[in-house]
Amino acid sequence: MAKIRKDEKREMPALSTSSLPDIIFMLLFFFMAVTTLKEVTFKVKISPPQATELQKIENKSLVRYVYIGKPTKEFARVYGTESRIQLSDAFADIKDLEEYVVDERSAMKEGDQGLLTISIKADKDTHMGIITDIKQALRRAYALKISYAAVKRTSY
Repeated sequence: MAKIRKDEKREMPALSTSSLPDIIFMLLFFFMAVTTLKEVTFKVKISPPQATELQKIENKSLVRYVYIGKPTKEFARVYGTESRIQLSDAFADIKDLEEYVVDERSAMKEGDQGLLTISIKADKDTHMGIITDIKQALRRAYALKISYAAVKRTSY
């Protein structure tokens, strides 16, 4: 029969860390796959208008954004407090909008160029005259698919 020795002190076996690098790299790849990076640094303040009838954009890779709003505090000293247009990461004028659309369209695949959608993300206090001027410039650039960004109204 086996003899059980309780008097002897046994040491705790060492913890095996051989699989630790595998676990770390697996977590790293997971977070790299699911994390989205911020695409644009906002230079204008936007609080979107509220709407009741909204539709989600299906293919966001075909959408280019035009941001309209008052410059943030750090840019207000240079650009003033009136509403400004932001294309990608830079302020722009309405005359720059046509060139922007042509450049963005030419950067797309040939089959997707006709599906280009311009989404206008405007502050709710933006004057309609600026929106109308932007729509006219988009019409001249043959960017005829336009969407407006809004948030869902919670109460009627």
